[in-house]
Amino acid sequence: MNAAHAPAVHSSEAHAPEFRQLGDHVALDMINTVEQGGAGPLDRWQSDADVSAWLALSGLAAGQGAAPAGLLEIARSLRETVRELVVQRKSGAPLALSELNRALAAGGSHLELSETQGAGLSLARRYPSKTPAQWLLPVAEAAADLLVHGDFGLVRKCESEACSLWFYDRTRSHKRRWCSMALCGNRHKVAAFRQREAADATAKPR
Repeated sequence: MNAAHAPAVHSSEAHAPEFRQLGDHVALDMINTVEQGGAGPLDRWQSDADVSAWLALSGLAAGQGAAPAGLLEIARSLRETVRELVVQRKSGAPLALSELNRALAAGGSHLELSETQGAGLSLARRYPSKTPAQWLLPVAEAAADLLVHGDFGLVRKCESEACSLWFYDRTRSHKRRWCSMALCGNRHKVAAFRQREAADATAKPR
């Protein structure tokens, strides 16, 4: 998806760039930076600096110093591309790979050999960090890796109808249902308890 054609998603609440790291995969955490709320979507990326802060929190910061101009626009476009691909992969639909492939090609990473006395040779991937595409390359690569190697039987959306968050179920039992037990899981328990109480009250003879 071209940045110019990415759907505009605006915060319906005051800007609150607290990032939820609940997806257990960085590509899903990126998707989750937009949440669907009762009053509309809440986009936690509102500036280039927000995207830069999220990359740093996720351990994917490619650059040092101020984020390049235009990072927000390119990041939102990449996020929507990855969201569409996750939905397609989950449903078994054909994958529209061209935009993600463009993001991968634009990053320009390369392998570099280095030699350290006593440690010998090592090989590491180096990421240039001048353009927005280069800053976003690590998360684009993580998304590509998820699409290829991820078990999409374990990639799920939170079961709460009011929640839009995705997660990768890494629990031993593979029975995870909620983005977080402290959030949607607890709300479900409270709602179920109240429903039982109401049913019991209705069933009691008067």
